[in-house]
Amino acid sequence: MTTDVSSLRKFVSPEIIFGAGARHAVANYARNFGARKVLLVSDPGVVAAGWVADIQQHLEGQGIPCAIFTDVSPNPRAEEVAAGAALYAEQQCNVIVAVGGGSPMDCAKGIGIVSAHGGSILDFEGVDTIRVSIPPLVFIPTTAGTSADVSQFAIITDKQAMMKISIVSKAVVPDVALIDPETTATMDPFLTACTGVDALVHAIEAFVSTGAGPLTDMHALDAIRLLNNNLVALVNNPLDIKLREQVMLGSMKAGLAFSNAILGAVHAMSHSLGGFLDLPHGLCNAMLLEHVIDFNYRHAEDRFKVVADAMGLDLRGLNSAEIRQRLMARVIGLKADVGLTQGLAESGVSLSDIPVLSRKALSDPCIVTNPRKSNQRDVEAVYEEAF
Repeated sequence: MTTDVSSLRKFVSPEIIFGAGARHAVANYARNFGARKVLLVSDPGVVAAGWVADIQQHLEGQGIPCAIFTDVSPNPRAEEVAAGAALYAEQQCNVIVAVGGGSPMDCAKGIGIVSAHGGSILDFEGVDTIRVSIPPLVFIPTTAGTSADVSQFAIITDKQAMMKISIVSKAVVPDVALIDPETTATMDPFLTACTGVDALVHAIEAFVSTGAGPLTDMHALDAIRLLNNNLVALVNNPLDIKLREQVMLGSMKAGLAFSNAILGAVHAMSHSLGGFLDLPHGLCNAMLLEHVIDFNYRHAEDRFKVVADAMGLDLRGLNSAEIRQRLMARVIGLKADVGLTQGLAESGVSLSDIPVLSRKALSDPCIVTNPRKSNQRDVEAVYEEAF
């Protein structure tokens, strides 16, 4: 009997502690990894919100000293990874704790890679390029969207090339994710909207990905339902901890789905766009989502129908074209309800940028699992639609 390997699926995830107060376990986990000294990675916004001091207090209160690295941009850069790795070595750290959104967490992954291997983080672009074990990673997300705390992705900006690189490896799945909805209470409504739509895109793309399977589908569909039902209410009621918990759970489930099923053209195009213009990642995804759905729909009709159902749409009596229009309208309406209505032109993109954006998108690993195969003209047309 032979096994059809194309039907096999793997699933990787960190150890996850979920719920209010989860961050308080940080010292216990650092100690479990034999922490001599922790490199605490974050960014200026998270410092201002008070979470770096909070985590530092938990660690040092348990006798675990910290070196703090917070020189991280909203789209973390290769030179920031190098600076963090230099501090890690200089301070003789042996565990990395990241607190923040996707930027500090991705930077922390990069620091771990460079600390273990040397060289430049740009040398590790692609899939399974990491050769040796990296330091233990304990992640505490303060946004509900990027899911870097549960994923096998690290996204780093190459400023010279004006593009983002993707590193995909089981080695960058954090050892522990302490997912505490209390930490998201300091997000403003725009960041809540951007990261929430990012999570929704993760879930939708994971469900229609050619790498999808039963291990990821359940998480993707749960995430779509949770985000569809709670994100707008959260943006309007930012202090509601129950809503924060539901959106953060949706984000986590979306992360588990896309980390294993991978993504599609929205993210490939978004990475290109964000690297080129240094725009917020969630906003890039939001500007592209319905246009990529329109492009992909005929190649994953049955899957998109399930997505539409998970978004609460009544599909009875509708034909395929009507379902597509209803789904796109729902996505556009949800974005409008959270205040994300801008197109590419308003965000500083010009028509002359589209060919270079498209070439870079086609080289992104996320394009590989898009349900519809794309050439450069296809991608250019989708960017044009998003104007």
